Amino acid sequence: MARHIYACPLRWSDMDAFGHVNNVVFLRYLEEARIDFMFTQAAAAGAGEFAGGSVVARHEIDYKRPLVHRPEPVTIETWVTKIGGASLTVSYEIKDVAEDGGDIVYVRASTVVVPYDLAEGRPRRISPVEREFLGRFMDEEPVVAAV
Repeated sequence: MARHIYACPLRWSDMDAFGHVNNVVFLRYLEEARIDFMFTQAAAAGAGEFAGGSVVARHEIDYKRPLVHRPEPVTIETWVTKIGGASLTVSYEIKDVAEDGGDIVYVRASTVVVPYDLAEGRPRRISPVEREFLGRFMDEEPVVAAV
């Protein structure tokens, strides 16, 4: 199983009045990781059609613990849990590595993405090249443990 790894910088403006990263900002972090995965990495692998258009059909987010600002980036792991005919599900973990080697998970999330033909104004099928690229990152959904 391969996962796409993205080092996401934290910005001072990401914090809210309670001193931690605002819940809405996590969606921006997920977007940054997804764009790097589906546009930059896919294009480098010859599957650049995603950059021509895609829409988000659904987000699910489980907030596990607060994340506070610091100069080091947070790690976002991205992988694919489902590939349909005209949609895919991307899963994520926003996390750090603890001193003991385990993970400190701040967020577990998933997004349903629909490839979209902007010129036609409608969803489109996932191409064989895109399917092959996405297949390299297939894995199961993360196990959600109680906080």
